[in-house]
Amino acid sequence: MDLAKTFDITKNFVKAKRPCADGFRWFIRHHHEGSNYQELLDALVAAGRVNDACWLLDQFGPTDGVLAVDSLGADAIVFAGTLEVRGNIEADTLIRAGRSIVAGGSIRAGTALVAGEDVKAGGGLRCDGAARVGGDLRVEWGVDCAADLAVGGDLRAAWDVQVGGDLRVDGSAHVGQDLVVAGPVYCGKSLRAGGSIAGADTVRAGSGIVAGGDIRAARHLEAGWGIRAGGDMVAEGAIRAGESLHALGEIRAGSGFGIFAGLDVAVEAWDASARVCAATRPEALMSGCWAGACPV
Repeated sequence: MDLAKTFDITKNFVKAKRPCADGFRWFIRHHHEGSNYQELLDALVAAGRVNDACWLLDQFGPTDGVLAVDSLGADAIVFAGTLEVRGNIEADTLIRAGRSIVAGGSIRAGTALVAGEDVKAGGGLRCDGAARVGGDLRVEWGVDCAADLAVGGDLRAAWDVQVGGDLRVDGSAHVGQDLVVAGPVYCGKSLRAGGSIAGADTVRAGSGIVAGGDIRAARHLEAGWGIRAGGDMVAEGAIRAGESLHALGEIRAGSGFGIFAGLDVAVEAWDASARVCAATRPEALMSGCWAGACPV
């Protein structure tokens, strides 16, 4: 339902949502006779009340409205519908949309980026805070997020993805070059990088993990299916895979931890579906079928 087209936001309607006292006083002073939903969001942002605008969007939800412009730049952006920008989108602080954010160029947010649905950029995405995307995140260049990055669908980036906090992708993640994450990495489905994968905590995928270079995890490395590295596969904790483990270099777990392949495969099928290949036999191999060096 498009709230902006169905009713104005009235005093009683706002009061029923139990706003903070200061915010409600501002509304009475400036919009006591009611206001169009998006016009009220714009007025709050213009008055520097960005948190109040976000609260209002949380209460009344997204609309079907579309803002289509050539470029978009502001101190903060809060829009209840979809942003469709042919060029770049830039905000000194927050970029938030109730539905999707689509840019033909790049997207830059100073403190945070929030989208209820998809985010797509013909360039790159840079956020100097946390980013939360309800649907898919697709960029033609790279992603640089200074804090946590949460994606409710799939993540697709042609270049590097760098995350300064946690990375959570409920779908699959496909990174064209390197993936570097300062916190834990979780993918609900598959995780693939054309370069290396480096996580400063546990790296976990519900399906498989594939990297063209090294895979390194500062804690555990886990996959529901198999794990394949074009270089070394190293974890400071345990390495666990439902199926096979393949690395052109070494496979090494942390001191006191084991390496487990074939956790979801019957023992009699290990020679076909739980093969462990590496430059040398891992010292801490606890399960799976050692198959020697991987073919180049």
